[in-house]
Amino acid sequence: MDGKSFDVKQDQLRRLQEAFPESITEGKVDWEKLRLSLGEELILQNERYVLNWAGKSDAFRAIQTPTTATLKPQKDQSINFDTTENIFIEGENLEVLKVLQKSYYGKIKMIYIDPPYNTGNDSFIYPDKFSESKDEYLKRIGDKDEAGYLTKEGFFRKNSKENGQYHSNWLSMMYPRLFLARNLLRDDGVIFVSIDDNEVHNLRLMMNEIFGEENFVAQLVWKSRQFPDSRSITRVSTDHEYIFAYTKQSSLGFKGIPRDEAKFSNPDSDKRGSWMSRSILGLASKKDRPNLHYEIIDPITSNRFSPPGDTGWRYSRERMETLIKEGKIIFPQKPDGRPREKKFRSDLLNENVSFPTIIDDIFTAHGTAEIRELFSGEYFDFPKPTKLIKTLLTQAMEDDDIVLDFFAGSGTTAQAALELNKEKEKGGNCKFILAQLPEKTDEDTEAYKAGYKTIADICKERIRRVSKKLNKDIEKKSGLFEKEKLDLGFKVYTLEPSNFKIWRTDVIDNEEDLKHQMNAFVDPTHKSSEAEDMAWEIMLKSGYELTTNLEKIDVADVPLFSIAESDLILALELISQEAINNIIARKPKRVIALDRLFAGNDQLKTNTALQMKDAGIEFRTI
Repeated sequence: MDGKSFDVKQDQLRRLQEAFPESITEGKVDWEKLRLSLGEELILQNERYVLNWAGKSDAFRAIQTPTTATLKPQKDQSINFDTTENIFIEGENLEVLKVLQKSYYGKIKMIYIDPPYNTGNDSFIYPDKFSESKDEYLKRIGDKDEAGYLTKEGFFRKNSKENGQYHSNWLSMMYPRLFLARNLLRDDGVIFVSIDDNEVHNLRLMMNEIFGEENFVAQLVWKSRQFPDSRSITRVSTDHEYIFAYTKQSSLGFKGIPRDEAKFSNPDSDKRGSWMSRSILGLASKKDRPNLHYEIIDPITSNRFSPPGDTGWRYSRERMETLIKEGKIIFPQKPDGRPREKKFRSDLLNENVSFPTIIDDIFTAHGTAEIRELFSGEYFDFPKPTKLIKTLLTQAMEDDDIVLDFFAGSGTTAQAALELNKEKEKGGNCKFILAQLPEKTDEDTEAYKAGYKTIADICKERIRRVSKKLNKDIEKKSGLFEKEKLDLGFKVYTLEPSNFKIWRTDVIDNEEDLKHQMNAFVDPTHKSSEAEDMAWEIMLKSGYELTTNLEKIDVADVPLFSIAESDLILALELISQEAINNIIARKPKRVIALDRLFAGNDQLKTNTALQMKDAGIEFRTI
């Protein structure tokens, strides 16, 4: 009982959906589909095979709208900030992906993400109305409570299945992120995306559009549930999830898995080495491949053997005769037996065999147990098991490669990368970049009661605990490799507004407004902006990676920032002629200074520009 009268419209819609299910999309009638279903001949405008949804144009607009945000280092939350090459970014991942475009374009070897599955209970960022402006969006995702945490009401929206744009909202959330993620992949890069039955169909179409259908590698089936779910109201236990794999270039794929060497032996002391017995039956019927259906003769016993009619032999008659002459066909003693091939280990061209599309020896319960072991509590629902991500990393990564996970969750990807590095004989150097929203934990959860106010807090703490645990393991097993060679640290950054003022044309309606804007930009920095934060922002927006060395130096009593061993030098606090002479002597490629440092001294600014030009140094002011 909801106190409302009978809803005639909904009843009619229900009856229409029962008769013509293909004509109902997200709870609304698609009139063209209905007319087609009724047999009318229609000429559809721009008829073609395409994935479309309400708000797709806005998704493209979200991609094309640049961000002014920056990343601020949080050294007190990091481990080995000055030396580590691992990165954790706390912030909204669409903005984070945009911030990373210039510094990491075409540099990421592998991306793994475990996004919201759109189960009807997920909360994620999507516009309530597709006409939402950029300013409205930024205001909404910037809503914070008194403690400074992003509010769930302002930051997220629960995408209920009753929502009229249920699938569209999810697609609009995912499309820009996947599009920008592709930019970050190397040409030989690969992306893995976890998903379940709710959106697997839409994700496949979306990834075909973004990455290219020709770059599809596999749809892996992960048996995530170890035991059937007896609680299912349908009496069907959904025991699996999917992992899509796409490459940036279609010529690339998986490494494969190690061959089972136990299958090889040399019981007859063959001079050619160890071998295994394998079938020589084919896959084609006599009708399809008549050339593979013939009789072979044992040269010793003269016994004759023919293949089954539905399979034939694996090889042509000529190839089979060659193998018989070389003693590579094993004939049975009895005429009703089946000949097999003697396949020598030395003849195999590939060290690995193909990676199976079914992963059935790793379960979600393993991920839950890992969290319980690290935190002595269940602080995260359904975390991915480390072994699953290690399996994917092993297929795609080499030393010095970078893996990106911008739906980091509990931080499984970081743990997998760190443990994989430790497990290598001489220590590996795979690096990670993780991004996670500061999503508030519910107040009735174990995590919240233990002091973890956001998912990002759990993720950071997990990395710290894994690092500590691995350090202890190394100390116990000294001699495998030197401890200092293994990077067990991570730099923490938070997504923040720019340290520099942004010129706004939308607030200029008259001459007075223009004067006000120009006066405000005499100093382009905000009052609260710190010099070091500005240096990090300039470094990032100049295309340097977040692991680039940034050092504060003192030159002629003028504090400067040196980036990448003086490849770029920043003057953000003071400037003098003596300092300029010293900067030129260091032979940097570029020099950037705040324009306000030359206030009242136009001659110094002019001379600096000329001196830099003569020295072949790119110089500009902000």
